[in-house]
Amino acid sequence: MSTSTGERVQAAALALFAERGYHGTGIRQLADATGLSSASLYHYMGTKEDLLVGLMRSSLTRLVDAAAAIAQDPRATSRERLVALVHLHVRTHASAPDETRVVDDEVRALSESARREVVGLRDRYEQVWQDAIESGIADGTFQVGDAALVRRALLEMCSGVARWWTPAGALDLDALAGEYAVLALRLVGAPRSAARDA
Repeated sequence: MSTSTGERVQAAALALFAERGYHGTGIRQLADATGLSSASLYHYMGTKEDLLVGLMRSSLTRLVDAAAAIAQDPRATSRERLVALVHLHVRTHASAPDETRVVDDEVRALSESARREVVGLRDRYEQVWQDAIESGIADGTFQVGDAALVRRALLEMCSGVARWWTPAGALDLDALAGEYAVLALRLVGAPRSAARDA
């Protein structure tokens, strides 16, 4: 299946933003990477900020939608929801390190209105984690004092895989996510049996 020009522009922008940063990437470099003239490039991307926001919106919307589906499963226990969220986050971030770097590091490059949209999506995603942790505290599955602090610790821990995981390493994505689920359950004070079953 052929890649559309728009997809080629997005892929090139993602790679350049991850390598050089948003401010370190010029229109000429984007044009060279896609084989387009600078004038043609604007047809496919709008402004450079439009391109960055589009990449961030796409990445975060996928996470928000997947997390919402986990949260809305009426059969899932608190432990199962947290494990599923860890699997989602670890697998997504480990398999797309450039996307992770751009979404996490380039928010500061956005204008105020664009930043509000992106941060709003990120907040919606983090709220699903917050709700899952608070639900586990309420039903006695998790033993933690500060749900917000634990949420931040878990997300930081799980996001870190983007900086070091490689498919050539000892752990595949499933094993990696499983190990992180065990660590997450220990962090929230779940019973040892729950951690073993993760």
